Amino acid sequence: MKLYASSVHQHCFIFSSNVFFQHPKVRNVFNMDFPDSHHLAKALTIVTGPDTVNLTYHNFFAAKEVAQVAYFINVILKMFPADKKRVEAALAAANLPKGKFDTIKPDVFTEAAFKTFILHLCPRPEINEIFTSFTKGKGFMTKEMLTKFLNEKQRDSRLNEELFPLVRPEQVKNLIEKYEPSSSNASRGQISPEGLMFYLMGSETSVVKLDKLAQSHDMTQPIPHYFIKSSHNTYLTAGQLTGVSSPEMYRQCLLAGCRCLELDCWKGKPPDEEPIITHGFTMTTEILFKDVIEAIAESAFKTSKYPVVLSFENHVDSVKQQEKMAHYCRTIFGDALLVDLLEKYPLKPGHPMPSPSELMGKILIKNKKSSTPASKPEQAKKASDDREEHDDHDEQDEEKMKNSDESALFVISSQGTAGQEVTAYEEMSALVNYVQPNKFISFENAAKKNKSFVISSFVETKGESLIAKNAVDWVEYNKRQMSRIYPKGTRVDSSNYSPQPFWTAGCQFVALNYQTMDFPMQLNMALFEFNGRTGYLLKHDVVRRSDKKFDPFTDRIDTIIASTLTIKIYSGQFLSDKHVKTGVEVELIGLPKDPKRKYRTKWSTTPNGINPEWNEEPFVFEKILLPEMAYLRLVVQEEGGKFLGHRIIPLDALQTGFQHICLRSESNMPLTLPSVFVHIEVKDYIPAAFAGTDLHTYRHMLSLNATSNNLSVITFKKELMQMTKNTKTKI
Repeated sequence: MKLYASSVHQHCFIFSSNVFFQHPKVRNVFNMDFPDSHHLAKALTIVTGPDTVNLTYHNFFAAKEVAQVAYFINVILKMFPADKKRVEAALAAANLPKGKFDTIKPDVFTEAAFKTFILHLCPRPEINEIFTSFTKGKGFMTKEMLTKFLNEKQRDSRLNEELFPLVRPEQVKNLIEKYEPSSSNASRGQISPEGLMFYLMGSETSVVKLDKLAQSHDMTQPIPHYFIKSSHNTYLTAGQLTGVSSPEMYRQCLLAGCRCLELDCWKGKPPDEEPIITHGFTMTTEILFKDVIEAIAESAFKTSKYPVVLSFENHVDSVKQQEKMAHYCRTIFGDALLVDLLEKYPLKPGHPMPSPSELMGKILIKNKKSSTPASKPEQAKKASDDREEHDDHDEQDEEKMKNSDESALFVISSQGTAGQEVTAYEEMSALVNYVQPNKFISFENAAKKNKSFVISSFVETKGESLIAKNAVDWVEYNKRQMSRIYPKGTRVDSSNYSPQPFWTAGCQFVALNYQTMDFPMQLNMALFEFNGRTGYLLKHDVVRRSDKKFDPFTDRIDTIIASTLTIKIYSGQFLSDKHVKTGVEVELIGLPKDPKRKYRTKWSTTPNGINPEWNEEPFVFEKILLPEMAYLRLVVQEEGGKFLGHRIIPLDALQTGFQHICLRSESNMPLTLPSVFVHIEVKDYIPAAFAGTDLHTYRHMLSLNATSNNLSVITFKKELMQMTKNTKTKI
């Protein structure tokens, strides 16, 4: 028996089979391990909870095996409570019972019956209109018509026909046979409106290019050349002042593909003197350091085999307790802990970092390191001008927080040792190698020292200032060594900053509060879905290559063709179980000079959560400078602003043509039915001054970097025209 996961607002309901029954004691009670035991087929566990930590297990055990499960009409009616009559009519059209207490046996609820039910429950007049426009009133598409439709509407116009041939007759024939419900139509090489609709909902029209999703990045470059999925204050399940801490958060973040975790370490109290993890000088709960290390060891490489960085904020000024910490790391992590340097990568100026593939399966410690290991606590404490810039709030943040009674305790306490880490004693210092934190002084100083293994942390406000004033220098810095960004201290609700500006500057560790599924976190999760969810993404050439300088605030990039994105929103499917009006918001996230306009459809004309239509004029984002670092975001809302679903997709992963965009929940979980039907077109952007110029010629001129030779627009266009004339190329 298998059930599926769903989420309602912020309450998650996770249904899984036989989870609890893996427990040895329970298996023994029910004799599950006997060869002839059939008990496992009778067991079911339903796991519920408001988040991934506070879970309740509901365990069920049937008296006998359940071979088949009947579908209750009442369940189907409850899925669409606002339109009972429509559901009953759709059931009747599929020759299925429609009484509230009727049941449907699986052998009756066939795929054909389900399709008929869906067609009547959620009719698609907009697809019929598209179909009619290509058939000129005929009730079917011929193979020739469908071929034209595929080549004109479903194909990326930028593709070279020799490398990417037009669709072939054999391919069209196979599509008709696969999707046309009428066998007589299929035998004649014809496809009906229903067949076209099923094709448009099939795997061939995935809005994300499947080859892009399957693409594996080069993992042999130095670690600073990658974006790395990172978490801030990983132990917290909620707010920064009074939230609950839990080792489970480390498991969940690692299972989500996170590769950099934060551990705020503090001295444990007598008699055990066990080091603890908590948010210092707040009312957040405490957890044992040892429990966290065990949780990390258990889940570190379940999702991704590439290296994990543990970012220690170490306030443990006890030699004995730091020795305990080092002992736990060595014994619990075992061989996974990277202690010895790789022979090819000494810690010397000018030497690069190892690559993710060379550190596969390894855990790296980021902790203060002492050049002369201290033996006494007073030797290990550093003056404020020699500590890493790792405070959870800056001076401006403190001024704001002093005006809030809610955070008064935090401000007063933070004037003590919070944010002032101690330097590691000998045992902890010995564990630190390729990720050594140091206070940032200046880009000039960092370039002079030229140490790729040195990392500096920046509060988001400091980071924003550096982007505004020294963006080009920071990009250069991040080509050589690493930056870690973290939220400012006034985000006591665990909200997040936008990671996009820091990615455009090439920052590797953009750490977010994983306990909060806000827009920044959704963007972070969408980006790291790629490269096999490894938690490592190879940065674009412009923020890696040492022979080029990149300004995130530029309005043009030599040798890179900007893109124009056009998207038309047609309709929605199964957006809400309520009788409400709905609308779609569309925006582009990219470089600072990319189009910033946020488009919105009008609210649907009638309250209808099942198949609302908009069919408005297309939304156009004209000049997207660096398509590989831009993202399309759609958000569906009820009238009044209530969130229904969203999707964020990298622009270079978008499939051209008519697409159904399947929506995600706030926590980025795929929603089973909700989708938005759109038409997407991505073209090369050609400036108005070069309108009419052959695209191939324009691309060739850019590849020669002609404009970098200070050619005027007029001169450049004359050369383009001459080249066009000489090569006789046509648009």
